Amino acid sequence: MRHEPLPTVGLKRKPALWLLVLITFSGTLAMHMFVPALPIAAQDLGASIASMQMTISLYILGLAFGQLIYGPLSDCFGRRPILMVGLVLYTAAGIAAAVAPGVYALVAARLFQALGGCAGLVLGRAMVRDMSGPETAARQLAVMNLIVVIGPALAPLFGGLLASTFGWRSIFLLLIALGASNLLFAWRLLPETGQPSGAISVLSLGRDYKGLLKSRAFLGYTIGGSFATTSGYAFIAASPFIFEEFGRPAYEVGIALGLMAVGASIGSALASRFIGRVKMERLMVGANALSTVSALVLLSLVLLGMVDVFSAVGLMILFTMGAGLSSPAALTKAVSVNPRLIGSAAGLYGFAQMAVGAVCTSLSGLGHDPALAAACVLAASGIISQAAFVGALRNEDADEA
Repeated sequence: MRHEPLPTVGLKRKPALWLLVLITFSGTLAMHMFVPALPIAAQDLGASIASMQMTISLYILGLAFGQLIYGPLSDCFGRRPILMVGLVLYTAAGIAAAVAPGVYALVAARLFQALGGCAGLVLGRAMVRDMSGPETAARQLAVMNLIVVIGPALAPLFGGLLASTFGWRSIFLLLIALGASNLLFAWRLLPETGQPSGAISVLSLGRDYKGLLKSRAFLGYTIGGSFATTSGYAFIAASPFIFEEFGRPAYEVGIALGLMAVGASIGSALASRFIGRVKMERLMVGANALSTVSALVLLSLVLLGMVDVFSAVGLMILFTMGAGLSSPAALTKAVSVNPRLIGSAAGLYGFAQMAVGAVCTSLSGLGHDPALAAACVLAASGIISQAAFVGALRNEDADEA
């Protein structure tokens, strides 16, 4: 039978969108801001670059697996208390990172910082869907995505400036201040938006996830949304080597990644305008088609030996624009499959995004031609996501029956 949205009981006010945005992007901000400081921190701690890179890889791992936990916990105990637990952990881990005496202490602190920070990624999205119908939620998620994309795009610039001026530990002082501010704002301003069940067990958790994974519509939207968005990590990871092959200076990599973020921002801004005027399903499939065609053209140019820096970056801007357009609709459709499991669905969706991003990043390093590897990953991802979206739309009515 069709799942109808559940009314929120006893809610006096809606959570402010600016606060949900602030809470949502704080988790990924901590990952991107520290990247430029890796060499400085490695020298200060007497650590190898490989060990310092663990502060990033384990952070991504923490973001992925943490989302599987927060969603079900928030369905059981409520969004607000679980979010506040995550913010406390994020802030405390930032303090531990700021005073870390060695690289292994820093790696451990970063892992716990990710486990705290990913609470905002899951619960910010869940709260938006709690309070709104599908179209309104998709518009608000598009606005959130716009700001969340801009934040990490600028984060490396601020991180590098802080590290070179005040030292790498100053980055964590800023993140501590952000975590503490979010905790204060959440405590004073954030209402409860969910309908906590008050009971949880490993068996019920397994049943919830099993139910979502048995939904062909949920799987389609989640697989499609993941490949449509985080597959772009393949080009990001390969870009320094691609630009090196083109004979371009290293600083142009940052410009290119910034332009890709602009493309995603434009897509998110357009999504917030189109949703309500264009059916979400049509917008999702059409926007992903733009990304897929861009990736296929890039692959063709690479195979023909006709690619250059301008065509590659231009096509990647179109790719990320399509991702920004399709992402809010895909997420909204995925977490709306069963309104009683919005938190669990948001967590599973976020986990899938991070897992796909990690796989695509790894695949982009295969072979001796980074441009070819990245283009193959992007083209394959576009085809997979398009097939997944079409399959989800065909199976949606069957799941609801």
